[in-house]
Amino acid sequence: MAAAAWQSPYLNVFKHFRVEEWKRSAKEGDVTACLDKRLKGTVYRIRGSIPACNYLQLPRTGTQSLGLRGRYLYLLFRPLPRKHFVVHLDVATQENQVVRISFSNLFREFKSTATWLQFPFVCAAAKGSLDESTARASRRDLVGAAPANVRWTCLMLDLHYILSMYLNRRYSHLKSIKLCSNLLVRNVCTSDLVFDPGVTFSEARQANLAGHGVSPMPREMAFPVPKGEKWHDHYDYIRFPSEGSKLPYDSIQKSCSGPAAGGQPSEDPVRQLPQPVTLTKAVRDRLSLIHQITSPRAMPHRCPAVTKSIPEVHLAAPGPLRAMRAGDQEAEENGRLHGVGDSGQSPAVSDGGVHVYAHRRSERAVRTARAGSEEDASRKGPRAAVLASRRAAHCRSFLPDPILKLRKIIGFGGCSTKCALWTQNNSAVVYPCHAVIVTLQIQTGEQRFFTGHTDKVSALAFNGSSTLLASAQAGPLSLLRLWDFPGGSCLSVFKTHVRALLSLSFSYSGAVLCGVGKDGHGKTVVVVWNTAQVTCGGDVVVLAKAHTDVDIQTLKIAFFDDTRMVSCGRDNVRLWRVRSGALRSCPVNLGEYHSLEFTDLAFEEGHSAEREPEDRTLFVCSKSGHVLEVDYKHVCIRSARRLLPSQQQGGGAGPGIAINSISISSAFCATGSEDGYLRLWPLDFSAVVLEAEHEAPVTSVCISPDSHKVLCTTTAGNLGYLDIESRDYSTLMRSHEDSILAFSVEGVWKQMATVSQDNTIRVWDLVSMQQLYDFTAADEMPCAVAFHPTQRILACGFDSGMVRTFSLAASDLLMEHKQHRTVITGLTFSPDGNFMFSSCLQGTLALYSSVEPKSHVLRVLGNVVARDAGSGPDALVLSGDSRLLAFVGPSKYVVTVMEACSLDELLRVDISILDLNSTALDTAVRVCFAPVPRGELLVSTSSNKILVLDAKTGRLVREVSPVHKLSCSSLALSEDARYLLTAGDKVIKVWDYRMRFDINFQVYIGHSEPVRQVAFTPDQRHVISVGDAIFLWDFMALPVERSPPALARSSESPPPPGAGKSPEKLKDASDIPRQTIPLPLLSSPPCLDVSSVHLAGCQSIFSESDKEEEACLPGSSGMVANGDKDASVLVVEPVRSEELVVVRPKVRRESSRSPGQSAHEPRKETKSPKPQCYVRPDSYRHFTPRFKASVLPQSFLSPPAGNELLKLKAVIGYNGNGRGNMVWNPDTGFFAYTCGCVIVVEDLHSGLQNHWLGHTEEISTLAVSHDAQVLASASGRRNGDSHCQICIWNIQDGVCTTSLFHHKTQVQAMAYSQDDRFLATLGDYNDQAVALWNTYTYELLSSTCISEPVHDVAFSPFSHREMACVGKGAVTFWLLEQREGDINLKVHRSPAPAVLGPVELTSLCYGADTLLYSGTNSGQVCVWDTETNRCFMTWEADDGEIGVLVCRRSRLLSGSNTKRIRLWAVAAVRELRLKGPEARSHSVMLEHEITLDGTIVSAAFDDSLEMGIVGTTAGTLWYINWAESTSIRLISGHKNKVNEVSFSPDETHCATCGEDGSVRIWSLGSMELVVQFQVLNQSCQCLAWKPHTTVAWEAESQHVVAGYSDGTIRVFSISRTEMELKMHPHATALTAIAYSTDGEMILSGGKDGLVAVSSPRTGMTIRVLADHKGSPITVLQCTRKQYREFGVEGGELWLATSSDRRVSVWASDWLKDKCELLDWLSFPAPASPEGLSSLPPSLAAFCPWEHGTLVYVGFGMQKEALFYSLHKKQVVEKISLPYFATSLSLSPAARFMAVGFSERLLRLLPCPAGAPQDYGGHDDAVHLCRFAPGGRRLLTASHSALLVWELGGG
Repeated sequence: MAAAAWQSPYLNVFKHFRVEEWKRSAKEGDVTACLDKRLKGTVYRIRGSIPACNYLQLPRTGTQSLGLRGRYLYLLFRPLPRKHFVVHLDVATQENQVVRISFSNLFREFKSTATWLQFPFVCAAAKGSLDESTARASRRDLVGAAPANVRWTCLMLDLHYILSMYLNRRYSHLKSIKLCSNLLVRNVCTSDLVFDPGVTFSEARQANLAGHGVSPMPREMAFPVPKGEKWHDHYDYIRFPSEGSKLPYDSIQKSCSGPAAGGQPSEDPVRQLPQPVTLTKAVRDRLSLIHQITSPRAMPHRCPAVTKSIPEVHLAAPGPLRAMRAGDQEAEENGRLHGVGDSGQSPAVSDGGVHVYAHRRSERAVRTARAGSEEDASRKGPRAAVLASRRAAHCRSFLPDPILKLRKIIGFGGCSTKCALWTQNNSAVVYPCHAVIVTLQIQTGEQRFFTGHTDKVSALAFNGSSTLLASAQAGPLSLLRLWDFPGGSCLSVFKTHVRALLSLSFSYSGAVLCGVGKDGHGKTVVVVWNTAQVTCGGDVVVLAKAHTDVDIQTLKIAFFDDTRMVSCGRDNVRLWRVRSGALRSCPVNLGEYHSLEFTDLAFEEGHSAEREPEDRTLFVCSKSGHVLEVDYKHVCIRSARRLLPSQQQGGGAGPGIAINSISISSAFCATGSEDGYLRLWPLDFSAVVLEAEHEAPVTSVCISPDSHKVLCTTTAGNLGYLDIESRDYSTLMRSHEDSILAFSVEGVWKQMATVSQDNTIRVWDLVSMQQLYDFTAADEMPCAVAFHPTQRILACGFDSGMVRTFSLAASDLLMEHKQHRTVITGLTFSPDGNFMFSSCLQGTLALYSSVEPKSHVLRVLGNVVARDAGSGPDALVLSGDSRLLAFVGPSKYVVTVMEACSLDELLRVDISILDLNSTALDTAVRVCFAPVPRGELLVSTSSNKILVLDAKTGRLVREVSPVHKLSCSSLALSEDARYLLTAGDKVIKVWDYRMRFDINFQVYIGHSEPVRQVAFTPDQRHVISVGDAIFLWDFMALPVERSPPALARSSESPPPPGAGKSPEKLKDASDIPRQTIPLPLLSSPPCLDVSSVHLAGCQSIFSESDKEEEACLPGSSGMVANGDKDASVLVVEPVRSEELVVVRPKVRRESSRSPGQSAHEPRKETKSPKPQCYVRPDSYRHFTPRFKASVLPQSFLSPPAGNELLKLKAVIGYNGNGRGNMVWNPDTGFFAYTCGCVIVVEDLHSGLQNHWLGHTEEISTLAVSHDAQVLASASGRRNGDSHCQICIWNIQDGVCTTSLFHHKTQVQAMAYSQDDRFLATLGDYNDQAVALWNTYTYELLSSTCISEPVHDVAFSPFSHREMACVGKGAVTFWLLEQREGDINLKVHRSPAPAVLGPVELTSLCYGADTLLYSGTNSGQVCVWDTETNRCFMTWEADDGEIGVLVCRRSRLLSGSNTKRIRLWAVAAVRELRLKGPEARSHSVMLEHEITLDGTIVSAAFDDSLEMGIVGTTAGTLWYINWAESTSIRLISGHKNKVNEVSFSPDETHCATCGEDGSVRIWSLGSMELVVQFQVLNQSCQCLAWKPHTTVAWEAESQHVVAGYSDGTIRVFSISRTEMELKMHPHATALTAIAYSTDGEMILSGGKDGLVAVSSPRTGMTIRVLADHKGSPITVLQCTRKQYREFGVEGGELWLATSSDRRVSVWASDWLKDKCELLDWLSFPAPASPEGLSSLPPSLAAFCPWEHGTLVYVGFGMQKEALFYSLHKKQVVEKISLPYFATSLSLSPAARFMAVGFSERLLRLLPCPAGAPQDYGGHDDAVHLCRFAPGGRRLLTASHSALLVWELGGG
């Protein structure tokens, strides 16, 4: 954006605003001017311990603005040594939003919200100082306080870049600057120029740097430099964002490389995005398309940005599968290979694994093979193959066969990242992943595999119809394969006789294939094959072959002629033609472009009948940015263009865009370039239509056949596509750029971490296989990785010897351990998570304690691990009970077993002496423990054996030999010790561990490089192998033991409602095994009875009267006694009978249900209990629905699907009356809250809303599953229902899959168990029931009625079997026990400490280890030990009731009805637990406190409790950042009833007023609150927005007038945000108000029926009309008319309506003081209305499409809308209505009328006659509906909820 002329070429801010006078600037605290000796001038020193109290601010007040439009901000400053500083910049965007940009050395990491960016500032030490050497040694700068010798710094911030990159906002101007202690500042400047302080004016002139956008530093901004010395030797120059290499975090720090003069500023971001570790914690900002493309790391857990399921991959084999025998690999290598149809069909073909059987060619009999003979076999099938050696058919088989089925491959490229193709139907893409060709469905994520290559695939090509696929193989033996793409079979394999085939091109018909490569001498070879007969079983014949010295990068066959080709390369573009068996070429005369490097070409699409087929334009692109248009027919250049970056478009100087790929459609062109941009151009290349930035150079682009999408690949191994219509970019695949060294799988959160030779650590989601995080170590290579078993901690070892642990929850580095000096060879945690172990190449072994998040060293031993054993992912192994540690060492011939907790040696086994017959010494390679009961240790050796040793004695139990051709690189044993995985060479083997069969293994191939590691996933359902890529296999074997089917569903069983649309999950190990059918329950889920055992325990929960009733309860004899001695423990078990009984105090309810009745339908009671009067508990935490007099409609005319005229666009407001009715998942970014009966799901990236409409009553609470896949919502009973409603939503598609009906009145709280298997729902004080549901089937597992109301429920985060409830004076602990499909509940009631007195326990949350925190209605927090179920500590946390508690590790948040949220440090509570009742609260510290605008009712925070979202009863959702002690409004709304709504004339804003006296202005673009005017102790009854003024100088002035209950009128200026005028024309409350059409008069009506006309210019009331006196005015409306129309003078027509069903119509000319009554209407009504508590309002409005007509609705003889003509003086039309209307509005844009009813119904009526449409979404009467002036927006109000609709059609 160009700066204003007076700000060019730069602006000295301090000088311009005269800071020294302090008139236009402000200072606070210790701010003084002083003389700096180094700079030889005046500087300002800002000091103080609290930055917020010591600062210099420009401008003086927050309401002013600097208005500085320069793109670059230059800050000349020096941090004070050993101190911290903070700088705040308020920047305005072109969207009129203010964004704060802050940087400080207080900040530890980058954080962001929609309105705030926080950057850490890393202070660099002086060159050669001790601080600098320390920073260099640790490979990072000094974080924190500035070093002692910190230097003066020139900081340049690119404000345009920062807003574009991080918030997708357009920079407008700099609004304010706030410099906070502690620092010295010399000056602040702004400019549109890039100044380089190290360049002098003479140097700039000589180098012509001005042409490159770089200028020398002006004198006012320059630092003094001693003569003969360099600027950079004395000062620091920091440019942010940096153009240098990628920095480790999003921080502001000095770049490693010095600033290069002449660096060109980027107009758009071209660097990597913020590190995801910080981004996943924050409330996500609205990110741009560029951000989405370039962020490969910030992916939500379990719910990726592009949600893809992991389906079962079924590979059909329509053609016969060629049988192979051992030794066929030699035949393939010698070229004697035939098509797939050469041999008979295999009798058994797997449905998706990669499996080939080894048959004899002639007899089809299975050949007997030794255990290693399959190593000589190769695969010929169309899949990555299993080479299973078998005996004859009568031999016992190792089943299931296949035992592995390839499910998904994560990876792209291998040999080249240029190969990616669209299929003809636009639904899938085809790309190579090393030696495998993958077809990926872009919508479902399903993959199909083409395997058969023995080396990496270097090129792919499709024919025009996508029926033939050609693939080339790299390496010295370059093979080419032709595939039947629909069927998946290989049609032909043949040698290319080209050493390296780099490019392939198929003719459109598929009859000709052309390839380009290099021969053995490095010369370019072009080969053309005839492939016309290959689909009929014929051979592929070479048509022509040519050698050439010219460079060829790309060659393509012309689609209009199979014999013609075009190629391009360095310095040449050539046309080729096959004629008479010879291949000839002619060059295109390039003229002045002869020296360019051409990279790609594409033919013009489309053709007209007037042109010859060869009359085509050929587009050729180059590295220099030139695009040549070549006339193919005349072999000449038609035109040439040079594409330049956007900042060079004007001048044309500088380097062009280095284009790597080009693709042409009939309408546009796509280019991929070296700068990482995918750009779309029109065919004349006049301007960029659309562009998307990547983090790496784009290698290829390909427009889909339908021209709707563009496929894109990058050098970083990323594959994605741009949807042109929606402008959305979807990343299909991310991959490592080099070999993968190791991986680790974590079972609780289902994540996998991988480390690679590309120096990255990546974390993947196991469910979706999408990348979540990407850590880059620039100078170190990670070589080992391990997940903590129970905490979200990742450990990584590097080749430098460093071991680092990261917290994924807190997104930060926890510890760095430097016990090693060389490459880390082993790294692992003990299974119990108490210890961590690491080893290095020097033989050092280290033991760490990992109980706490920050691990510490316990013991280090030297020379114990073999130095020459090499590195591997499983060099150190632990036994399953965490007691034993095994490894190879101290030499490679010895295996050592140690005690894990102490590193005391227990056993040494010399491997070399176990084989006495061997002539060579055997060495150990890998070790692996068998499950603990077997007590065995497996050792793989260099002689290809696996030795099974006794782990205690070292005795050799047995051996398996041979295992692989070469040594085994990885071992893994299943948890049930039935299956063994081994990896060696490029294959994986699955063994029967007990060796019970004739052939005990199956072999699986597909990797093109050695397999580095193979392992089972924790749930034993899948196998993962890594090497060149990540392979995920389905493990098809059944576990031995099956869990009871009542609580789990199999993957083969029918899915629950909605399961078909949700991604498939990797189930927990506790779930039922796959391929088993769940047995149906013998009866429907029972109600629960209370055992007669331990009646004393019943007294603690149930009333005494239950004892007598219990004796006669049916089924009580079936109870099982509890042997527990604790008298307060109660066993609750299901009753196995048809008569199901619920025990309730003093009331017995019996209910029965047929076995076929749905579990989630309301149960019919056989006996109705006598009504009881329950007293609401003394707790605000307990939900009470707002009283509503409205009822649901009897009928509802739903619009036909797809023909809805109204679409709900937004909901304004948050229901502060709910409890826990807001959820936010920080991992996935899912954010939802309720407003009335609507669930609003808001995307914090874009601000877009989705609305889930399934309830009709007010929603009380929400609960989200831990994997963020399911949301539960609860509301009250509908009319006629006996139970309230719980809806279960599939988050992915927003569909209600199930509705549950059980609780009688309201649902107070809900919670999911940690593994999401159970849902607990809590009834309110009238219901007093606790229900437990199975989340797989949503059957009711148990329902327990208790005598006291409970307020909150929570499951333990450490066990899905434990939960707790809080209520009156006690905590109830529940233990779930499963017995043969039944759920038994053990209940323990623990009373609150007596010292608290009679209190209500109102809230609870689980803490670390065995702690439970509960809040009380008197402000105390109680801490409970869940092992002993006792309270051991209390402290007073607030003055009022604590309704919200959230705990994360060592921090606790409390929210209360004092409007405060407090953050407590509770790290010492775990130690205090050991003290028991003597524990005191002095170790609990209050860290922070923030006061909000209402009582706290909901809260959701991230895993570190640093930031989150809090909801209050004021209808506000706040974003909380504890690090900055800040609170930002996210969602605002009215707390009380909304009385009126009005739109601005330009429809950019709307105004609302409410009972609370507030007038609120909302932005309709963002639906955010812009400004609020508050009048205390009054109710704002009505308002109106001033119409467009005709006076030019008032064009920017917008006003709103509001009427209040005290009879006053206030006029507010929106632009100046102040009240301009107050008038008092009425003695009673105002009920209606309106502006005249010219805005010069204000018409107001009161409760007494008087209408006043006032002038907003003078404030005087000029006229009072008493015609409606005695009846409140309901409507005032003005419209224009012809001056003498209707026979009266005046250009304005207005009406007034009163509640007595009278309408007066007036004509006026206010300038002439004329006001004449034109018509008076009275509408009849029945004398005594029946069934109405209050009369409906009388409403009237002018009809916008029928001039001179008004519409009236109100109480009358009929329920109808009347159209009255002022010309005819009669009713001309009547429209019947279902009910009496409560609101009315007519669209000015189309003939539509919106009517609201007290029956919660909105009806849209097409006029004059049309089918009406009804719309819901309101939980109370629709008392307001207002069309916008444009007629396409409709705003409706129901109590405090505002709904914005968009009108279509018409």
